[in-house]
Amino acid sequence: MSATGIIIGEDGRSRCHWHANLPDYMRYHDEEWGRPVTNDIRLFEKICLEGFQSGLSWLTILRKRENFRAAFAGFDFEKVALFGEEDVARCLADAGIIRHRGKIVSTINNAKRAIALRDEFGSLAHYFWRFEPGHNERPGVVDREHIVANPTTPTSVIISKDLKKRGWTFVGPTTVYAFMQAMGLVNDHLEGCFCRPEVEAMRAVLVRP
Repeated sequence: MSATGIIIGEDGRSRCHWHANLPDYMRYHDEEWGRPVTNDIRLFEKICLEGFQSGLSWLTILRKRENFRAAFAGFDFEKVALFGEEDVARCLADAGIIRHRGKIVSTINNAKRAIALRDEFGSLAHYFWRFEPGHNERPGVVDREHIVANPTTPTSVIISKDLKKRGWTFVGPTTVYAFMQAMGLVNDHLEGCFCRPEVEAMRAVLVRP
């Protein structure tokens, strides 16, 4: 890896360094991370999984993602909101996910809050995308130094505070910014990564909700 944070893969492509050339992590980097998402289920899934990641690595969560989907009804928040104590116990007994009672209960709570958010704004997508940072809020160059120095941003702080005020949990500013990066509200693929112009092209034609 160079000081820029870019590594060259065996396929000759330049990528952000963080996937470490692990096949599943590289696929996530190439095909998902940073590509804009406006689907409510995927947005809810991601913000919940980012909460589960707290204190862990995203790779740990990624490799358990299908198990999480099975445990939490595909992250259909209408269904998750109906979970009760039996479901909490079931999840706590599920070795395929992170068995953290607080995070499990948080996901159920956040599903209820997601319904309220959708009812108020029409969709989770509309709520989140209204916070998309403008060009004046973004760095001129997205490099490794910038990413390392900015685990949160003023926008992620604002969203975090607003969500907490609405009763959401496990949605701190760092968690929210990781969500923003992954869901394409910002393009934090590094300069020189082959995905960066692809994501920019997708964002340019995206119909904002």
